[in-house]
Amino acid sequence: MSRTELVEFIAAKANLTKADATRALEATLEGIQAGLKKEGKVALVGFGTFSAKKRAAREGINPLTKEAIKIPAKTVASFKAGSKLKDALN
Repeated sequence: MSRTELVEFIAAKANLTKADATRALEATLEGIQAGLKKEGKVALVGFGTFSAKKRAAREGINPLTKEAIKIPAKTVASFKAGSKLKDALN
């Protein structure tokens, strides 16, 4: 499902205009990002948990030249599905 399709779904399901649904989706995504930056975790009970994880620096290999390269440490977002989401997919 694309972002546009998701906005259309939200608008139809919540009886909103597409503009209102777009603003609601944007606010939700901004809230998740802010929560990850501030607390490192956003839990939506039943749906799942977003978390920020630190990935250590490591050595990798450039696939074109086969040379060793250093990959810097960084923080990445991860998601673990909740029970209601898992059940909905089965």
